[in-house]
Parts: sequence; C-alpha cells; structure tokens
Amino acid sequence: MGALNSVIECAFTKAQHTHIRNKTRRWGRIFQRTCEGGAGPGLRSLMRLSLRSSAALLGLALLGYLVLRAGPAVVWRQLQAVGWGVSLIIVMGGFAQLIKTCSWRQACTCDISRLPWSRCFVGQLISDGIGQFGVAGKVIGEGVRISLVSGAVPLSSALSAGAIDGALHSFTAVLITVSGIIATLLLAPLSGPWRVYAVLLVTVLLSAVIFAAVAAKNRWQLVGHATRVIGRLPRLNAWVSGKQPIIDSAEVNLLAFREEAPASFWATLMLNFLWHLLAVLEVYVILRFVGARIALGGAFVVEGLTKVINLVGAFNPGNFGTYEGGNMLIAKILGVTGTAGLTLALCRRVRTVFWAGVGALCMIAIKRADLAQRNGSEDGSNSGAVLHSPGARA
Repeated sequence: MGALNSVIECAFTKAQHTHIRNKTRRWGRIFQRTCEGGAGPGLRSLMRLSLRSSAALLGLALLGYLVLRAGPAVVWRQLQAVGWGVSLIIVMGGFAQLIKTCSWRQACTCDISRLPWSRCFVGQLISDGIGQFGVAGKVIGEGVRISLVSGAVPLSSALSAGAIDGALHSFTAVLITVSGIIATLLLAPLSGPWRVYAVLLVTVLLSAVIFAAVAAKNRWQLVGHATRVIGRLPRLNAWVSGKQPIIDSAEVNLLAFREEAPASFWATLMLNFLWHLLAVLEVYVILRFVGARIALGGAFVVEGLTKVINLVGAFNPGNFGTYEGGNMLIAKILGVTGTAGLTLALCRRVRTVFWAGVGALCMIAIKRADLAQRNGSEDGSNSGAVLHSPGARA
C-alpha cells in the first residue's frame, strides 16, 4: 500500500506545475460559467476547496477544544516544564531530516556527485513540511524537491528516488506500527472491542506487507496494471494515458532497485529504520521532560500507535485536532495523563513548523541565487552578441 502511494505520488509530480497553472486559469472562469449555466467543473472545484477548508477549520476547532478542556494554564505549565528541551527536540528533528536526506540520496540511481547536499537538505525540509497536509501535500512537496534538484538530477531518476525512498519508509513504518500494536495488546488493559479492532488492523497491515514483499520479489507491476484498468474509463482515459509511461518507469525502478543496487537498498532501508528510532527517542525525551515515567519501550509503543493516528488523520489537512486528540488517547491507554499527550503533540508540531520555516527561507535564498545567476548569464550572452554584431565591429 505504501509502495503504491509512493509510485503514484511521484509519478503525478511531473504534471504538478501544469495542473496548478491550469487550475488558476480555471478559477477565473468559474463565475462566467455559472452565469452561462455551465458551472459544473468550476462548482466541483469550489466544493472540493470548501470541503478541505472545512475539514481544516474543524480540525483547528477540535484542537482549540482539546486545549480548553485540558486547561490552557495546565498545558502552558507542561510546555514550560519542557523548557530548553524544545531546543534539544529541534536539534533532534534536524538530525532526522539529515537522515532522510541521506536516504533519498541513496535511493538515487544516477550520478549525483554534482548535486549539492544543501539543495537535497532544503528539498527534504520543504517536502516534509508540505507533506504534512495529506496526500496532495506530499505530491506538491515532492514536486518542489524535484524542482530544486532538476539541474543535477534527471526527472526520471528524481521520481524513482522519491518512489523508492517513500516505499521503504512506508514499509518500515508499517513494521513499527505492527510492533507497537502487538505490544499494546500484550501490555495495556484494552477492552474487548478495542482488542478486536487492534487484531484486525494488525492482520490487514501484515497481509499488506506480505503481499508487497511477494509482489516486489516477483516484480509484479501492480500500480501500472491498476492505472491501465482505470484508464479504460472514458472520462479518465486521456488523463491517465499521459502519465502511464512515468508510472511504469517509476515502478520498474522501484522493483529492480534491490537487485541492481543492493548496497544502496540496504542503506536506504536502515536509514529509514534509524529515522523511526529517532522518532521514538523524541517521544521519550518529551515525555520525560513533562514528568511522565515512561521507558523506551513505552515510547516505542506511543510512536507505533501515533502512526495509526497519522493514517486515520490523512483525510484531515494538516491532521489538526485529530493528531493531538489521538496522542491524548494513546497517553491515557499507557497510563500517562492526557495533558502530557497533548504537550507531546504540540512540541512535535513546533519542531515541524520550525524546520519547515527554515526550509522555506533557504528555498527562497536558493531561488534568488539561481535567478541572479540566470540573469547574469543572459546579460553576458547579450553583451557578447552586441560585441560580435556587424555594427559593433564597424
């Protein structure tokens, strides 16, 4: 499931800029079509935007309600208890982003010796920051990353690297999630219905992992075949057919990566595992700062269950409210106060916002430098043309 999402997200990135440009033009015709009685497409776009905005606003309202219910003064005291630990969390977050940068570079199947580390790191920061807003955010974030490295990495290689790294990240996340749920079943006093739901979720996730492993070993192009079936629908034929070669290329590279580059495959896999373990350490550090008596095993369970919350909150842009509420519920299951769970979620939000802001500032600086260099090259070319023109020689 994670591999399928990674391939599709990376494959659709190529058409992102064209899609955004067409969408802005479409908005200018919404009201005109409304007056002419042909407002169907524009109205549907307006409805989708309204639904997404409503979901985000409801999430923010839920977040505000959770803070009020826990008590703003209590939450503030918990945040003060973390104190200088926020700086430690931010540093750990930066190290985690560096690990993901290394993982993405390992997944590249081409020569990246001319690609600066700074661009890769900024691309990771931007991709991760925008990716917090669900599947659409991941697509846009990956597109921004590709635009930053486009001068040194071919498009096909950049797409494949995103698909490979995303698939292995999803694979390791599922293993951490399953382990966390199993540990919860063994240690936490869950009620009967919750145990049934947990067992069902573990069964589904393990089945997905086994199926993905078998499909990868036999090189089944499941995504390519699925999109071909979807492309047979009359309304989607033109839309899918233009992306089919990109999807096939990304999936072929993904399936062949383990055999063609085994060292890079295992390095990418281990780096993604290290990223998850660093997230476990982050949970442990924050909860210890707020006074919660929890061991590393408990932090591992919290992180595993948090990934379930992220999966459930994928339909909520930014996962506002649902992420915080889920952390409070997980904390109570493990015998920690709900306020500590809320503080954990807020501290991790701060870390995400900080590094996303750093990435945005760095991207602006890089784009300005690229623009200045391009303008300088154009000015030099124009000057050379003037000097070598017949009139200049005369």
